Amino acid sequence: MKTLFPRRVLRVGADLRAAWHARRWPAARPEVGPYLLASVFTAAAFAQAPLVIAPRGASGYLPEHTLAAKAQAHALGADYLEQDLVLTRDDVPVVLHDIYLDTVSDVAKKFPGRQRADARFYVLDFTLAEVKQLRVSERFNVKTGRPVYPQRYDSQAFPSSFQIATLEEELQLIQALNRSTGRAVGIYPEIKQPKWHRAQGHDLSKAVLPILSRYGYATKEDACFLQCFELAEVRRLRGELGWRGRLVMLIDSKAKGEDGTEHNYLCSSMGLKELAAMVDGIGPTIGRIVSWPAPGAAASITELVKLAHAERLVVHPYTVRRDDLPKNCPSVEALHAALFRDAGVDGVFTDFSDVTAAWVRQNGGR
Repeated sequence: MKTLFPRRVLRVGADLRAAWHARRWPAARPEVGPYLLASVFTAAAFAQAPLVIAPRGASGYLPEHTLAAKAQAHALGADYLEQDLVLTRDDVPVVLHDIYLDTVSDVAKKFPGRQRADARFYVLDFTLAEVKQLRVSERFNVKTGRPVYPQRYDSQAFPSSFQIATLEEELQLIQALNRSTGRAVGIYPEIKQPKWHRAQGHDLSKAVLPILSRYGYATKEDACFLQCFELAEVRRLRGELGWRGRLVMLIDSKAKGEDGTEHNYLCSSMGLKELAAMVDGIGPTIGRIVSWPAPGAAASITELVKLAHAERLVVHPYTVRRDDLPKNCPSVEALHAALFRDAGVDGVFTDFSDVTAAWVRQNGGR
């Protein structure tokens, strides 16, 4: 059973991860800093393994972000479950990967004519009562109607009654499962496009933080990582809004985000040093850590993890998909080895929690 990590444990996380890698792969033994000596109990608490994080739940097997997908990810051994958050018209945070409804639901059939000028159906244009009328399906291309991942759950052949969940509904499910199973699975909520929300007259962060606090997620002792792609909002969360829990800066593959965030700069030693003053970790795309230059070539590892660990930042890259591997990557096993063994990441987002958890367990992480 996992335990909730005290604040001092989090401070020494990078060194303890280094110790784990040094024990497992002594040939690539990293330097371990002085915080490792903090206490025997912190080492026991943190050196179990890198984290298995389920983005959108067990989305390799069930439609993303449904309560069923979250329950399965919990059962498959995920340590943390992600909640991408957007607002309805009546300011209720719901769990969806996008600000649109049309790629994962039947909104175009249920509410014809409610799209905007760009032909997209925005969550923010619908009340929670209306959103609850929608049937959620496996993600599909809005232009072709074809599934994005053809080998996953077949929503066309097997129509379901999956619904969009609110943040509160999901937190209730996770806490109930933790109680009934004896596990302590954490949460990993994301503030989605907060600048866009505010431009529309809605404040997503202000709606989310009180709910997290009410359910016991408010400090660094609590099993919660709050994440966002927008640097200005990360600063606002830590400053103006007073978020005292763990905070992760997400890093895109693009050099610059639509909100103006300079993602390339944030991966530099100076950028990471600035981030370390306000966040606990970074969540970069896998391509910023590892790539395969050609078929049959060895993995090429960047310095990003090493630089982040030097600033006491944990690194949780996204996303491991065995049905959508990085270019030239020979297998999901090779991807896991490159991320965990070679790069030394502290956890990964994975659509297949069972596959990633098994690799970690089989390689001495559990």
